Amino acid sequence: MTVRFTIPDFRPHRLLRNGHAQTLAGAYLPSGRFVERAVKRQVTLPDGDSVVLHDDLPSEWRPGDRVALLLHGLAGNHQSSYMLRIARKLVRRRVRAFRMDLRGCGAGEGLSSRPYHAGRSEDARAALEYLQTLCRGSLATVVGFSLSGNTVLKLVGELPDSVPINVERAAAVCPSLDLALCARSLLGPCQKMYERHFVWLLCRQIEANRRLRPDVPALNAERRLKTLLEFDDAYTGPVCGFGTADNYYAINSARGHVAKIRLPTLILTAEDDPLVPIASFDALASPPNVIVHRTEHGGHLGYIGKAGVDADLRWMDWRIVDWATANLAPAKSAAPPADPARPTLADSVARFRN
Repeated sequence: MTVRFTIPDFRPHRLLRNGHAQTLAGAYLPSGRFVERAVKRQVTLPDGDSVVLHDDLPSEWRPGDRVALLLHGLAGNHQSSYMLRIARKLVRRRVRAFRMDLRGCGAGEGLSSRPYHAGRSEDARAALEYLQTLCRGSLATVVGFSLSGNTVLKLVGELPDSVPINVERAAAVCPSLDLALCARSLLGPCQKMYERHFVWLLCRQIEANRRLRPDVPALNAERRLKTLLEFDDAYTGPVCGFGTADNYYAINSARGHVAKIRLPTLILTAEDDPLVPIASFDALASPPNVIVHRTEHGGHLGYIGKAGVDADLRWMDWRIVDWATANLAPAKSAAPPADPARPTLADSVARFRN
């Protein structure tokens, strides 16, 4: 199925015309006051660890209305600015938004013995299956940002026949879908600053979780870690059962799964993203139901645009909100004949709602 979905051009704010400016402005520009009223819902994972969902419920939401599951990026949590902004906008469109804290993050500190990583699609699956029970009859959009963009693409592509039946569509923003390339591309002085900041946050996260539960594996590094490659080689790889960083990257990168995705899926990426090299998307095999939208500017989760396109300057937010609320239509001429032996998306949706 080829999906029709209109995306307005991204035109960067006149003061933010490079990727670093967009990235920093996206993270630090004020975005309004957000009063936290979400209900915390703890989801127990198959291995005994837990994650937390923050349930933002619109006052007019009714059973069967749409829901969205949002997954944050590296060293983030449910209070990351893009998570708060997009949840608030979804709620205004009558979409029930669930902001997920990955293992050991945010409200999930002390609830997991093992860390999150880019390939834990099973955690997103568990959260979606929980929503299937909590929000019976509601179709879900699952959205991942940065590291979790890889997670979401892996979820919907690695085993396309067993994606939770309530998932209607997916989205990934600035996904790190080639983990090795991302880790090895942080070479410039600004990239090194980002990288060291991330490594510092990750090390602090381990310490915070170990204070709450001693069974969290310690970081036994012989020297101070400066790069994500060093961190993954010393911690993520061995602790999560992959051995080395390279093995972790090879097993969990979503790039090889994109061609197998069957659900309508939106991927947003910027050519000046300083953290996810645009080379990750070169010659990417994507089926007609996967929209890969590349912009010249936007940085990493930045996308601060000119006034007059959307209700505010946050172009990225509105594309996700539009995607989660759109009535997607197949392009009439591009879709191949349906395989009669395989249920279509419409068949699956109807069966789920019944």
